[in-house]
Amino acid sequence: MSALKDNEGKSKDLGKHSIAAFYAGRSIFVTGATGFLGKVLIEKLLRSCPEVREIFLLMRPKNGLSIDQRLMEMLRLPLFDKLREENPSSFEKLIPVLGDVATEGLGLPTIERKVITDRVSIIFHVAANVRFHENLKKDIFSNTRSTRDVCILAGSTKNLVALVHVSSAFAQADKPVVDEIVYPPLTNWRDAIRMVETLDEQTIRVFSPKYVGSMPNTYTFSKRLAEQVISDYSKDLPCVIFRPSIVVSTVHDPMRGWLDNFNGPVGMLIGGGKGILRVTRVDPKVASDFLPVDVAIKAMLTCAWKRGSQTVTRDPSVHVYNCTSHEVRRIVIRELVTMGLRTNEKIPLEGIIWYPRTFLTSNRFLHYVLTLLIHVLPALIIDGAIKLSGGRPMLLKIQRKIYSSVIQLSHFLHNEWTFHNSKMLDILTTDVPPAEREIFGYDFRYFNVNDFFENCLIGAKRYLLHEDMTRIREAKQHYERMKWIDRIFNVVLVVSITWILMKLGVTSYLLESLGRIADGSFLEE
Repeated sequence: MSALKDNEGKSKDLGKHSIAAFYAGRSIFVTGATGFLGKVLIEKLLRSCPEVREIFLLMRPKNGLSIDQRLMEMLRLPLFDKLREENPSSFEKLIPVLGDVATEGLGLPTIERKVITDRVSIIFHVAANVRFHENLKKDIFSNTRSTRDVCILAGSTKNLVALVHVSSAFAQADKPVVDEIVYPPLTNWRDAIRMVETLDEQTIRVFSPKYVGSMPNTYTFSKRLAEQVISDYSKDLPCVIFRPSIVVSTVHDPMRGWLDNFNGPVGMLIGGGKGILRVTRVDPKVASDFLPVDVAIKAMLTCAWKRGSQTVTRDPSVHVYNCTSHEVRRIVIRELVTMGLRTNEKIPLEGIIWYPRTFLTSNRFLHYVLTLLIHVLPALIIDGAIKLSGGRPMLLKIQRKIYSSVIQLSHFLHNEWTFHNSKMLDILTTDVPPAEREIFGYDFRYFNVNDFFENCLIGAKRYLLHEDMTRIREAKQHYERMKWIDRIFNVVLVVSITWILMKLGVTSYLLESLGRIADGSFLEE
């Protein structure tokens, strides 16, 4: 035991000048380990901080799998291939702990809680309910109360040096400009927790819209309250509020284009590339703020190191970082869609149902009409054909999900925010020790957005759609067939509409009116 303390003492001294040394010999507690950010965080910790002592992962059984089975399933992902080759024994440092952030007290058993409070010195609170389904009770439990319970756990730990709370850049969505500071609360978070614990679901659902106020949904509202929880507990705890924007696939670490979800621009790229997303309601001039997940994790590890280098007595402030790309590279949605369609032409997705083309409109009525005409109607026809052939119809179900998602994301697709992120840029460049900048730093001057989204689409093909990359030629041939079918269909459609108008006499009337306008007789009448 004394040898362990000596090693920890050496790590503390070295940790002031080295990020990897800061984590050496330390025990870490992570919530949300099976989520997108959580997976990449664990992989990076094990690979780039190989002397870390152990990592406790708060997990719950799911889909009939125990926490041990879920961990084994997660570690089989391609994300961990590099680590599996270089240091497979590092997986032994991962310790799943039974619990649930939506349960009071995190659902931690007494023995596990004692082990964590005795050994853990760094906490990453990553878990959150990120679904935009407007369930205030679930969001308060998963996002706000869980943060309180993490802070209570952190207050009981004997050697805590850093508590990193992963918030969201959109937790301040009621402001056009967001600085890297703690903002005043919307309401008392204690009252909010007490309310959802006391009232029934129906009552909460009825007054939720008014209670949320200026926030676009219950998710951002609950995350905003969670920031205030951290602020209140920071008087005694070394806290960091980490605000990522839309987190997307990796740039290159540990591989290019890895991702495990359809969120953000990826869903739009795939939907458009498959020919399923033909129209969407969005302001095409609005910029979409996204950040590669490996860059976000580098920033997260570095900000924990920086916070942990100072005690609470010497630095009682909450460190706040807007982990965003707004001040680095502004990309409007029209540019993003054009880029995606161009990339899809070069590396098409397999089995596209129509030639990729996405129409953008900010008009609610036009979006509704076009959805019926070019989403719902074709879906009904195709599903009918599939059903007659003995297959399982699914296209209409997909189109319902797409329409629902567009409605839920409406506020974010029609508004733009300025996220000041100078602190985040500093920790990725100047704050990182020179010897470790290649491992923990990132210079956005070398970020190529076209290459990134090309790798993002390739990653979606490989890791989400599980397509065979050796079948690019066949995919291109099918893409060209669908292009010609689309052209023929459009010609037939125009000819048919013209013929119908001629039969109704509308065309001759229009031509006659244009002739009268040209010779001036129309104005004389």
